[in-house]
Amino acid sequence: MTELTQLLFPITVFVLGILVGFEVISKVPATLHTPLMSGANSIHGIVIVGAMFIAASADNPVSYLLAFVAMVFGAANVVGGYVVTDRMLQMFRKKPVAAKHGADGAPGADGAPGAPNAQAGS
Repeated sequence: MTELTQLLFPITVFVLGILVGFEVISKVPATLHTPLMSGANSIHGIVIVGAMFIAASADNPVSYLLAFVAMVFGAANVVGGYVVTDRMLQMFRKKPVAAKHGADGAPGADGAPGAPNAQAGS
């Protein structure tokens, strides 16, 4: 019975964490979801640090495997966070403006007044 009571507290904290997380995330407007998630993914670098601690104290193959899996998932999450952030910031960058080309492909040949190839007297 003692083992069951010791396991009950972590399970309770886990379930409450799921419920609180769901409640908080469901209240976030769609416009803020991507910036918050990209930041959260970047912060997950702490998972990598935790996996390093697990690997340092590992004494059996299961611990090594868990440490490796945690490092892989943590690294993927961090990289994903930076990729999403970069894509989000690209939306706000100005795109380079291409020069206008006329029908014959020459710049300024679109018939605009003052253009080098504009027809005089029209």
